[in-house]
Amino acid sequence: MARARASKELRLPLRCVALLGLALLGARPAAAAAAPKAVTAHLAAKWPETPLLLEASEFMAEESNEKFWQFVETVRELAVYKQTASDYSYYNLILKKAGQFLDNIHINLLKFAFSIRAHSPTIQMFQQVAAAEPPPDRCNAFVVIHRERTCKTNEIKKLLNKAASRPRPYLFEKDHKFPTVNENLPVVILYAEIGTREFAEFHRVLSKKSKNGKIAYVLRHYIKKPSSRKMLLSGYGVELAIKDTEYKALDDIQIKTTTDATTEKETEADEVQGFLFGKLKEIYSDLKDNLTIFQKYLIESSKEMTPLKVWELQDLSFQAASQIVSTPVYDAIKLMKDISQNFPIKARSLTRIAVNELMRKEIQENQKDLRDRFDIKPGDARLFINGLLVDMDVYDPFSILDMLKSEGKLMSGLKNLGFNDEDMSKFLKLNLPVWSYDYVLDIRHPSIVWVNDLENDGAYVNWPKSCWEFLKPVLHGTVPSIRRNFHNLVLFIDPAQEYTLDFISLAEFFYYNEIPLRIGFVFILSVDNEVDGAADAGAALWRAFNYIEESYDVSEAFISMIHMYQKVKGGVLTVDNVKSVLQNKAPHTDILDILGTGSKYDKRRAAGTSFYKMTGLDSLPQALYNGEPIDLTEMSTEELKGAVLEKMLDAFTYLQRDVFMGTLNDEINAIDFLMDKNNVVPRLNSLILHTEPQYLNLISSSVTAEIEDFSTFSFLDSQDKSSVIAQSMHYLTAEDDVVSAVTVWIVADFDMPSGRKLLSNALKHMETSVHTRLGIIYNPTLKINEENTVISRGILAAFLTHKNSLLRRFLRELAKEETAEAIYSGEKIKTFLNMEMDKNAFEKKYNTVGVNIFRTHQLFCQDVLKLQPGKVGIVSNGKFLGPLHEEFYVEDFHLIEKTTFSNSVEKIKDIVENMEINSKHLSDLVMKIDALVSSLPVRSSQPITLLREDHSVIKINPPENDLFFDVIAIVDPLTREAQKMAQLLVVLGKIVNTRIKLFMNCRSKLSEAPLGSFYRFVLEPELMSGANSSPSDGPVAKFLDIPESHLLTLNMITPEGWLVETVRSNCDLDNINLKDTGGIATAEYELEHLLLEGHCFDLTTEQPPQGLQFTLGTENNPAVVDTIVMANLGYFQLKANPGAWILKLREGKSEDIYDIVGHEGTDSETDMGDVIVVLDTFKSKILKIEVKKKSGKIMEDILADKHEDKGMWESIKSFAKSLHKDDKKENDILNIFSVASGHLYERFLRIMMLSVLQHTKTPVKFWFLKNYLSPTFKIETLVI
Repeated sequence: MARARASKELRLPLRCVALLGLALLGARPAAAAAAPKAVTAHLAAKWPETPLLLEASEFMAEESNEKFWQFVETVRELAVYKQTASDYSYYNLILKKAGQFLDNIHINLLKFAFSIRAHSPTIQMFQQVAAAEPPPDRCNAFVVIHRERTCKTNEIKKLLNKAASRPRPYLFEKDHKFPTVNENLPVVILYAEIGTREFAEFHRVLSKKSKNGKIAYVLRHYIKKPSSRKMLLSGYGVELAIKDTEYKALDDIQIKTTTDATTEKETEADEVQGFLFGKLKEIYSDLKDNLTIFQKYLIESSKEMTPLKVWELQDLSFQAASQIVSTPVYDAIKLMKDISQNFPIKARSLTRIAVNELMRKEIQENQKDLRDRFDIKPGDARLFINGLLVDMDVYDPFSILDMLKSEGKLMSGLKNLGFNDEDMSKFLKLNLPVWSYDYVLDIRHPSIVWVNDLENDGAYVNWPKSCWEFLKPVLHGTVPSIRRNFHNLVLFIDPAQEYTLDFISLAEFFYYNEIPLRIGFVFILSVDNEVDGAADAGAALWRAFNYIEESYDVSEAFISMIHMYQKVKGGVLTVDNVKSVLQNKAPHTDILDILGTGSKYDKRRAAGTSFYKMTGLDSLPQALYNGEPIDLTEMSTEELKGAVLEKMLDAFTYLQRDVFMGTLNDEINAIDFLMDKNNVVPRLNSLILHTEPQYLNLISSSVTAEIEDFSTFSFLDSQDKSSVIAQSMHYLTAEDDVVSAVTVWIVADFDMPSGRKLLSNALKHMETSVHTRLGIIYNPTLKINEENTVISRGILAAFLTHKNSLLRRFLRELAKEETAEAIYSGEKIKTFLNMEMDKNAFEKKYNTVGVNIFRTHQLFCQDVLKLQPGKVGIVSNGKFLGPLHEEFYVEDFHLIEKTTFSNSVEKIKDIVENMEINSKHLSDLVMKIDALVSSLPVRSSQPITLLREDHSVIKINPPENDLFFDVIAIVDPLTREAQKMAQLLVVLGKIVNTRIKLFMNCRSKLSEAPLGSFYRFVLEPELMSGANSSPSDGPVAKFLDIPESHLLTLNMITPEGWLVETVRSNCDLDNINLKDTGGIATAEYELEHLLLEGHCFDLTTEQPPQGLQFTLGTENNPAVVDTIVMANLGYFQLKANPGAWILKLREGKSEDIYDIVGHEGTDSETDMGDVIVVLDTFKSKILKIEVKKKSGKIMEDILADKHEDKGMWESIKSFAKSLHKDDKKENDILNIFSVASGHLYERFLRIMMLSVLQHTKTPVKFWFLKNYLSPTFKIETLVI
């Protein structure tokens, strides 16, 4: 019945079809339709397809090293299944195994990572490293032990015997290191393919040895038999531009015909102008050919590309928006994609759309609001994911994957903490600042001896005092002289060292020239109580200085010190130098009374040395400007003088701004204004400020365990171990029910002096802290029993039975060494209890607490913190620092609190305090959220809202009732950004659960066509399977139903840093004429190189060393490619591919004149001989290289001509110079350049090349731009 009804309803149209088909064909009978016309393009990697299992392991490695090894253990022989299962089944098996360690969000992101092959470069990098070993013959897997190799597990023991006598290998950051506490062991590097039997055999042996503390086991991927299949890439755009045909550019040679069944089928649009041709052909199979002809006619008639009149263009963007917003919401993005990517054939139909005036008015109101609040203009495009801006010009799919992973971790973590969508959004909107200031020392310390005071000394009495003087005009390069101590220089001087003479000369220059600079000294002197000033120049200087200051004033003492150093002959001050000046100042005083051992002028001699140690500064010499350390590396006195004046000018600029903004006025103390800033700290501890910390995941999973249950605890992973520790922790706080923003755990053996000293310093910090609470992690050194944990059990019992001030006083007593000695001598611990303490409760807990908790804590230290027994560490809001190799001062605890509190935690605390949550858990929440947020890349969220959303905004709610990503897109539908954004939004909606708001940011009064090309953005949410679960052809850009009447040009638009070239095509890609193409025009591209970019500067001149040349290569082939440093910002670029490369100065003048003295963005330390650069991602990599001329080469110019072997750049330069020479030599080379493209001009080139070669005896060099040449021409040129 249904079929009959359909037949009846469609009978009339079918008659029309038949009649029209006959009319179109004349009197010809129905025949097979002509082959459809289409253009396809794809991009393949230069290296073979990499196994998905290895890519999955790299995805796990980015989650954590622990998850990587857990995954490896699960799939160690999984590749065996690949021999019997289909590719699609094997793909699903990998996802199933990965699902044991990932949540739903990250499983979908793993699929997306597979789709864009995000981790393939990492696999190829390891493959290149393995090839450099090189691999032994006939080995599917092998190990390298300190340069010795073997394929057999039974030979490992023999190679380990003398491993220590051979050089240790260099390990890359991406190397997979098996978890171990002690890394100072023989390194065994396994090269193998995860999932194979050979890998499983080696892994079993090596993991066992590593667990037993015998070796450091490192895994690198190695594929013995790489795939023969090409790996197609995605994440790029393909443009089919309509070409201007004012002149002939076509080659008349016959174009080859290509047909593709899949593409041919896709070209047949099912619905055309209301006809469902798929259904019609199914019902009337006997009329299939006629229907196809009619279908093609309708398609061609709808693809009119006649130019539009100016008046037709004006509202085109609003007309496109009207059509999009009037479509059902779930089809709106697809429609925007169709309109924007096929605009040339959609433009005519858009002119017939009536603009919704309510939509127009709302768009204009929103545009005014967006311009005022966010500086977003009509036509601008913005994409926000959870408030984070995605720059469409910079971000590629690989960067977006990283963003989604990071946001997914944050959202999952907040959900596991129990937050609902509303509360979660508050944390997602957090705008966490990037700390852009260097930390500086607080110079308000009594050990600094100030020799002048701008505010009080008579020498400066005529200077103006008001800070408003900063706003008055001054000569360029000068600082106004104001009687305020806004500029302060502190010099650390050791009279026993030669540099002190330079420092005194520097201070003399500033003092006598009345530079508005307060000068202070920190004297680094002997701390020996009985030092004799008659024999020690440092003690003599200090005592003489104090005597003169007491007898006269500090200025006179400073002037006398200058006179003492003016008498220095051998570079170091002597006692005689001091005596000669002092004799003139005190002619009637016994010098020995001043300088001798019992001198009364020796007060606080050790204060300077103590302050210097406390600051955490590196080795002397040291100088501070307003507390900021000055880099004195190889700096002369004149250079230091210039550096200080430059810093004064910089400070002057900031002070001007502060005065202008009203944050600085005459009522504010200058020193307090400078030293009360957030970046001022009491100590510069590099471990706290400059070490990459380890962050603990403190958020619990479904697994729970008691802290005393050691056996269960031992089976937990790191996250669950950390969570159990956090849940069972007891704290010392200042008061009850106070939310502590900073949670500090001190890790130590408190039955050892080092642990008690750490506890003592922590308690001193707690006396003044208002933000910190203190917890204890026990890491015993000796065998865990009651005898070896006497004090630790006392600390634990006190935490379990007391709190606040009572607890703090008892802990302070236990931290004393005399208390520990008394307890170990047999005195009962209860005798040290305070009178107010509950002695019965304490004693009962002390006697019953047991030692299992210490075993649990020690295992946590070993497995999670990677601390050996007895080692010391600090955990601050989940940020672990350790092991500590030196004393952790009270000031270090101040520094930890300051740095932690000044980041995100203050905002987190404010949000948490305003929630209706039990106050008992608020501090825990702050700690866990801060640990979560701090472990992720710094995020800067910008909450975007629209004034009205009724008529101009497409709102797509999340399809799943679960965590969702909030996506806000602002775009004009007729822009290049819309062409790319539409496909990205489609893919995002399939990858993750999203709530999308799409605002039409249309431009009005267009005067020209907004788009002039067809466009495809090649991106899929996951790998697609072909028929019968076979592999699909991969991501391909397909242009279907393209008009045949226009000449077209195909362009690839790739992410920054990709160099691609055409390797195969069946037509002239610069001049595609579908009318003459017998079938489908195809183009195959290859990713030839990944660009390695950088900037280079001369450290001395701070200018680019123009003409400097670098080479990039390997140990066996040091100069694979070379490049030259440009004058513009010192820019250079090198063509590379995934691998580990060595960057060097090119042999010759570059290497002779310069040394590399610093580098950033590389994978090696600055003090290493070689600069190692690892390329393991599709994303652009940028280096910063600092060079310096060698001593004796300062005056040499690298661009000066000299006879040496010439590279490519020198060849080009020589050629350019030779153009101006009149005298020709027999061995001159004829250089011919061409930038032509297209088959027609390539024919002319071939004719010209053959003609030149036949008619000249001079050697000829032809120079072409490779990327512009067709594959055919490149092959034929090699023959010529």
